[in-house]
Amino acid sequence: MVCKKYRLEGGEEARLYSYVVRWDRGLAPNPFWGFCTLACYKPKIRERVGDWVVGTGSKNTVEQNKLVYAMKVTEKVSFEQYSAEKRFRREIPGPGRKRELGDNIYYWEKGKPMRHPFSERNEMEKGLKGK
Repeated sequence: MVCKKYRLEGGEEARLYSYVVRWDRGLAPNPFWGFCTLACYKPKIRERVGDWVVGTGSKNTVEQNKLVYAMKVTEKVSFEQYSAEKRFRREIPGPGRKRELGDNIYYWEKGKPMRHPFSERNEMEKGLKGK
């Protein structure tokens, strides 16, 4: 991952993060349901509202030197908020092509993170730490 800082008009600073998308399966980022979300992995990217994130293709799996996506961070929510808010419910993995790619893979029960049953991702600790 590469990060470059830029000074915007008015003196504000923004960061541009760039990383290679090894697999474009719709999980990170998840572009469906009216939001482009990046809930899994890459915690530094999710730190600041106003920053930009671009994903580029990889040499072996997604076309090299191609822009896969570009998005501006417009909101920061916790994993607990993301799992609880109604507007993000369609991001929970479920049956169907778009739903199986959902990145809202955790929910909280009695203060502990749990993985939604439909999610086949088994790296909960790694995902919650954002690695």
